[in-house]
Amino acid sequence: MLPHNGYMPNQFDPYRDRYAHRAAGMSRSEIRELFAVLQRPEIISLAGGNTDTSIVSHRVTECVELTLSRYGSEALGYGIGEGHPVLREALTELMALEGIRAQAHQIVVTDGAQQGLELLAKIFCEPGDLILTEGPTYVGALGAFDSFQADVRTVPTDEHGVIPDALAEYLDTVAADGRRAKFLYLVPTFQNPSGTTLSAERRPEVISICRARDVLIIEDNPYAQVRFEGEPVPPLRSLTDEGIIYLGTLSKVFSPGMRVGWLVAPETIRERFVLAKEAADLCSSPFTQLVAATYLTSGHVPEDLEMTRKIYKERRDAMLDALDAYFPPGTTARAPEGGLFLWATLPKPIDTKAMRAQALEGGAAYVSGTAFYPDKRQGRQSMRLNFSYPSLADIEEGMRRLGRVAHQELEFATSLEG
Repeated sequence: MLPHNGYMPNQFDPYRDRYAHRAAGMSRSEIRELFAVLQRPEIISLAGGNTDTSIVSHRVTECVELTLSRYGSEALGYGIGEGHPVLREALTELMALEGIRAQAHQIVVTDGAQQGLELLAKIFCEPGDLILTEGPTYVGALGAFDSFQADVRTVPTDEHGVIPDALAEYLDTVAADGRRAKFLYLVPTFQNPSGTTLSAERRPEVISICRARDVLIIEDNPYAQVRFEGEPVPPLRSLTDEGIIYLGTLSKVFSPGMRVGWLVAPETIRERFVLAKEAADLCSSPFTQLVAATYLTSGHVPEDLEMTRKIYKERRDAMLDALDAYFPPGTTARAPEGGLFLWATLPKPIDTKAMRAQALEGGAAYVSGTAFYPDKRQGRQSMRLNFSYPSLADIEEGMRRLGRVAHQELEFATSLEG
């Protein structure tokens, strides 16, 4: 049984009649529920989404010292809501590597891309508003949208991402019912959790479909820099600056602990976003912003990214090999060309959510596929596995443990059916 971590269900909460209506539906994500369990040293976690920060940890020390010597007390005080100009300028150069043309004044720095999602939901969503996503989709986005009581629906996707014809048909169907989607949320490159990349051919189609139907697109792009094979695909924001809200983060390029993300949006949206951000936190930390800017301008980013890509590819390959070696026949997974995750689908009648407790007892953790769907019912045969953080030895042993449990679960479920 997962620990409650001090959380009291609403029926035992003496303050439950005082909360706002939108607080009633708040719940922990499946990943957060696992965190306390994952502190147990005997469990090998393939569940998280962490990067291997040991690759850049020595850079952090160097950049902190340089930042304090260069900026002194300026780095330790308050800043402006939009973010420090030095960092915003550095971010324009980082985006330019992917073909995105943006100016520093168009950027708003956020506390990770997650804050961007939460504030966008705050300024756009009334209860019941329709939001469209891929299926499966990023669990943090689902949490942000749910917190403002949005009606989140998935559109059909395949191994090449969102299917344009299906998207157009869905939008036309809801329009006929008198509804309009507030926005389409996409993680188009090495999607979390599936690892899928929206193909270059489909990207202009998706933009055209949404533009014709007056639907905004939120492009969440945390993983594109972590490509270790294949040809780069241009971000949607590089194809047009109309109708696209772009979210970036340094969590995968530098350090997730720095909590540095950013947003680029049409000017009127940007202005409202700044007001919402200032109400939320006054400003992001100037210190972490300047440390991040020092790193981005240090000249070390290309070599560190090259090392990151080499290590992650090796770990991805090891995980795929272990999947073939230890999991039941019929288990499938596509090899992502980058990112942090492998999306594995097990043969029927295995239920990965039901199997999770047995896996933890067996000493390994993953996230079941149900966590990545709005209705929490789809994805029962699938699991998300992280290969960026665990060592090669932990990947081998963790997959061996999971495979053993999967075989046991398959035998048990098959016996019940028989």
